[in-house]
Amino acid sequence: MADVESAAAEPRSETRSARKRRAILDAATALFLRNGYRGTTMDEIAATAAVSKQTLYRHFSDKERLFRDLVFGIVEGTAAPFQATVQAVEDTEDVARSLAELASAYTAAVMQPEVLQLRRLMIGEAGRLPEVARAYYDAAPGRTLATLAACFRRLGGRGLLRVDDPELAASHFAFLVFGMPLDRAMFRGEEVDRAELRRIADAGCRAFLSLYRQP
Repeated sequence: MADVESAAAEPRSETRSARKRRAILDAATALFLRNGYRGTTMDEIAATAAVSKQTLYRHFSDKERLFRDLVFGIVEGTAAPFQATVQAVEDTEDVARSLAELASAYTAAVMQPEVLQLRRLMIGEAGRLPEVARAYYDAAPGRTLATLAACFRRLGGRGLLRVDDPELAASHFAFLVFGMPLDRAMFRGEEVDRAELRRIADAGCRAFLSLYRQP
């Protein structure tokens, strides 16, 4: 009977554990993005999450481990869906329409407020946490550019684009469709409205196609 009761209690215990972990990550995300890495303490995270320090350290052994986990949680939540969007373009028959849609989706993903805040934070902490910063680049911008390069290589192989250097083409595409609004948001704190983002992305896509589309 005790075994049955223990087995029945286990899912509830796991659920409580998952809830506490989520509360810790939510609290840490808000504090890190607002106060930076150095300006946030584990005591503050525990208090904001309404958990004991013992519970906090049971889930995350130290502040760097917690920071790393929340960074890659945000990255996975934004980058992973976009990877599927890029891969779907590889089989398009209408390269202009598909790349315009891709440009708009790419810009929307990069310009999310939480993503912008995380990018600022990673730039600020790159000297202090170089391994985390490198891992962030590989998992977010680097991963997306690699997926774009593979897409452009495939489109080139199908005769839809003229691509000698897919990696360079991916960098050109990224900068053309959101380089300007990203810099304005990052360094001047400007909020660019959706219509303007779409206009810039469309113009960037047309510029890209003028260089890379097969005549």
